[in-house]
Amino acid sequence: MKFIRNLFFLTAILCVITGALLQFTGYALVHPYVWYILLFFILITGFTYYLTQLGYKNDPDNFQAYYFASMGFRMLMSLGVVGIYAWFFEEGRMAFVLNFFVLYFVYTGFEIYSILANFAPQLKKHNEV
Repeated sequence: MKFIRNLFFLTAILCVITGALLQFTGYALVHPYVWYILLFFILITGFTYYLTQLGYKNDPDNFQAYYFASMGFRMLMSLGVVGIYAWFFEEGRMAFVLNFFVLYFVYTGFEIYSILANFAPQLKKHNEV
């Protein structure tokens, strides 16, 4: 539940920043599809966190495998979205890719922080036993 609350706060902050950028620069820095990109990362971050948490609960010894599988899934989905956009749309490719990967790194960093904060103490206890 703490993860969902923190994900909501992060998304709210990013929405305010995006709104401010749109207000002051228009679409010079922000791609028109930025809200869809944001929604994509909310969903993918929630799903990969759920996958990691499920893996830890079912098999704590293979936590790393579940974590890296979720990161691989995130990377493949992200490359797929960028590839599909680049294939079908010619205008605004650079803005889309820059916006996409800024949000990619923000949400990936958030997920890594959340996983370390939530699972590191549990993994220590598990390894000491």
